[in-house]
Amino acid sequence: MDNKRRDFLRKSALLGLAGITTNLISEEKLNALDNLAAKTTDGGKYSLPALPYAYNALEPFIDEQTMKLHHDKHHQAYVDKLNKALETYTGDTTWEGIFSQASKIDVAIRNNGGGHYNHSLFWQLMKSNPKGEANLPAGKLMDAIIAEFNTFDIFKKEFSEKSLKVFGSGWCWLIEQKGKLKIITTPNQDNPLMDCASDKGKPILCLDVWEHAYYLKYQNKRTDYISAWWNVINWQLAENQFISE
Repeated sequence: MDNKRRDFLRKSALLGLAGITTNLISEEKLNALDNLAAKTTDGGKYSLPALPYAYNALEPFIDEQTMKLHHDKHHQAYVDKLNKALETYTGDTTWEGIFSQASKIDVAIRNNGGGHYNHSLFWQLMKSNPKGEANLPAGKLMDAIIAEFNTFDIFKKEFSEKSLKVFGSGWCWLIEQKGKLKIITTPNQDNPLMDCASDKGKPILCLDVWEHAYYLKYQNKRTDYISAWWNVINWQLAENQFISE
């Protein structure tokens, strides 16, 4: 495992988001995703992190009902099942330990650990934009996107197309891999930090394309959901994640 991925996972285990109230979370103070999906002090179990915004904050692009169901039911289920699966697991239960052994450990730990971690990333990497104002990256992340894809529009088209082509359920990711950006997809709840990933790297951006992420509002129209999601990306946090060591 390279130093950047190891450091990212180590930092991710420092603090839990569950005890942080919404008014304490800001783009300026939250350094990348360092406080992600960590264990609580309650017997060393994982807990559901609070959303950093209201359930309706992402409307009209992602609706309140979907956010409540997605966060409170689906994500909570991953947390509960992960804790249950870890009760009899004797290996390393840190994220680095789980992800480095993902291909070998109990599939319940792999699937639910990925589900908890991936969703915790996903919530943070979105923000409110009710008026649908122009939403673009800036700074070093934009420079890297242009360097790798030539234009932002080309990057957006490639990311959208790969998201659309995920068969069944999975995720689309923008990752940093050996200093370069790359768009990849993973099935189910896998992620690019797992040893089983065909392309490994540090997550910069992620999109959940499981049907439960969009079915209530967009039915089977994944294309419309993907198009709407571009309006609520939290590019500041993605930038922070990209430049963090």
